[in-house]
Amino acid sequence: MSGSLSGIKVVDLTSVVMGPYATQIFGDMGAEVIKVESPYGDIMRHMGATEHPLMGPIHVTLNRNKRSVMLDLQQPAAREALLRIVRSADVFVHSMRADAINRLGLGYEAISEVRPDIVYCNAYGYGKAGPYSNEPAYDDMIQGMSGLAALNTELAGEPRYTPTIIGDKVSGLTIAYAVMGALVHRARTGEGQELEVPMFESLVSFIMVEHLWQRTYDPEHGSLGYPRVLTQLRKPHRTTDGYICLLPYTDRNWVDFFELAGRPELATDPRYTTATARSVNFDSLYKDLGGLIAGHSTEWWLDQCRPLSIPVARVNSLEDLLDDPHLNEVGMFFKAEHPHLGVITQVKPPVNFGRTPSEVRRPAPRLGEHSRDVLVEAGLSQEEVNGLVNSGATV
Repeated sequence: MSGSLSGIKVVDLTSVVMGPYATQIFGDMGAEVIKVESPYGDIMRHMGATEHPLMGPIHVTLNRNKRSVMLDLQQPAAREALLRIVRSADVFVHSMRADAINRLGLGYEAISEVRPDIVYCNAYGYGKAGPYSNEPAYDDMIQGMSGLAALNTELAGEPRYTPTIIGDKVSGLTIAYAVMGALVHRARTGEGQELEVPMFESLVSFIMVEHLWQRTYDPEHGSLGYPRVLTQLRKPHRTTDGYICLLPYTDRNWVDFFELAGRPELATDPRYTTATARSVNFDSLYKDLGGLIAGHSTEWWLDQCRPLSIPVARVNSLEDLLDDPHLNEVGMFFKAEHPHLGVITQVKPPVNFGRTPSEVRRPAPRLGEHSRDVLVEAGLSQEEVNGLVNSGATV
């Protein structure tokens, strides 16, 4: 069976994480993805790649189901070769700042002249209509600018980054749904279009789902920030032998929890009887919750809460994930043979399609591994390809 994007060709001029995360999703769903890299290569090739030069672990994790073409786009002949590849493409994605892509002569106007119905996605830090448009943007900057780092002040006493590159990955998912939406429009109308996916705006949109809070209304009813997730007491709670995540959520859950904990009178405490009451008393609620959880073991809470449908879960470390029984049963981690690296561990695509399953067809490529094949497929003669090789424009 073919993936749901089988037959779609993506020209990928992205690097680091945001863009490659999106384009790997396309590749997993069956698209042909051509990763175009400079002679230096995607910077993630160099991160942690001591044993395997230019094959760093994040590159290997983010760039399967792609072919790599090395092109020195500073050379006019390389730019012309890229435009030849674009002629048969459906999607063009880049992660350069607006000025940089235009200096290369690869803005939307130039690409759509070659392929009028192209879905062209600008993926960069800040929307080009705003004053930050040419500022450098990486995940740390975007976590700071978006308010995410400051949210941690409530918990840690100072601004802190979230220990995952959430700005990159949220923006990558935004690229994926935006491009697929544009492909649906093109299928219906024949029209391509230019898209813009800025990291700053993407993460602000993501954060303000809950943190717009009482500023949702006009006139406003209160402050920004969802209190439930900002209290220092919202955390995994200590048991007699470890930690557990336990969150009674419905009115019935709270009644059952207080009964289990030996404090049934709290179920009729006016602070806790309704969701509305609890929503303005999170500090005292979570203080009581933590105190009650401390009286029993982790397994006791798991065994008692599950039959009552009270949401409960153990706290896994990263190491625990590799042995988690659920993840093992669904095959989340699997071993694959890489032709240059030997056996590698991969994470399977998380979405299960009933009729068009995602699949891993090829491992992450070496820099420029497919340059000659792709250029010949694009219609360049062997003589033209040799000329690009001799000039250092490709390998």
